[in-house]
This record gives sequence, structure tokens and C-alpha cells, in this order.
Amino acid sequence: MSDSLQIICWPDPRLKKLSKPIDTFDEKLSSLAAKMFDLMRESRGVGLAAPQVGKNIRLFVMNHNGEPGSDRVYVNPILSDAEGDEEAEEGCLSLPKVNVMVVRSKTMRLKAMDLNGKPIEQTETGYIARIWQHEVDHLNGILLTDRMGPVAKMAHRKILRELEDKYAEDHPPAPPPPSPRAKKKKPRL
Repeated sequence: MSDSLQIICWPDPRLKKLSKPIDTFDEKLSSLAAKMFDLMRESRGVGLAAPQVGKNIRLFVMNHNGEPGSDRVYVNPILSDAEGDEEAEEGCLSLPKVNVMVVRSKTMRLKAMDLNGKPIEQTETGYIARIWQHEVDHLNGILLTDRMGPVAKMAHRKILRELEDKYAEDHPPAPPPPSPRAKKKKPRL
């Protein structure tokens, strides 16, 4: 299943869908998370949400410092208790070459489950809280393009156009259905 996974890029419509909660904790879910870690590392990212691999489920993986012991998996995350604001530059694996300044809450509380369905409850400040917010945005169908102001959109218009063109090339529109044939009139004798 997850062997054919790949990171999908904007403007793929799957990135804009609201993800569904997970209620089955099995080997398939663990395998998906493992493959997502592989893809995240290959792309030199710090987080990857399931919608970014075409799976609209509420799951994301992250590793804020690249150390093997820092791998984290969050299932059905809920963010709360936001405190303070902080602006920093963010990029996104589904929007390659796009980096924009984004204001996020400085401190967040997260409730989620691990791959075995056991509860997780954490509060973090700074970079980890930012990663959580970015990845939960993905689970809610929100992208960096939604957080960009007009100046940032203008600055990145060439890259966004290239991504649109690549998506159109890889996903040509389906041919129109055949039109119903008009009945031919029988020739009069």
C-alpha cells in the first residue's frame, strides 16, 4: 500500500480536503507512518501530514531536529490553549521552493494518540508548536497559499504557475463524454 506513496504538490485538490479521524490502529497505519518518515527525510522536511501523500486521514509525522529518537507520530491531533504570537519563515513539502513568513501561536497544547491508540498530551513552545500548527493546517485543508498575503503571492507567482502547469500536465482533463448520436432519418423512398 504505502510503497507507492509520494508527496503530492499544490494545486492537487486532495490537499484542500478536510481529513477524517482515524479509528483503526493497525499494521497498515504503522506502515503508512514509517513510509511517511522516509518521504519526509528524503525531502529534508521536519513534518509531513497524511494529506500530503494523498491520504485524507488525521495523521502527521514529525522530527524537529533530525535525531532518530525525535521521531513523533500524532493521530487525531487537537490543538488548544494557544498563547502568544510569533512570526517566522515556513516552507512546505507540497509547495517546493515557496517560503513565506507566517504568524503562528508561540505556545500550543496538543492532544492526540500514538500508533497504538494511546493518548498523548503535550505543551510546546516555539519550533515544535509551529510544526504542529502547520501540520494540523494540512489536516484541515489549509495550505501556505491560504496564509500568504498579496505581496507573498505576487513574489511566488512564477513558482505557483509552474506548479499549476506541472499538475495540469500530469493530470490532463478527462475527455468529454461522447455526445448522444442524433438519430439518422431514414431516406424516403
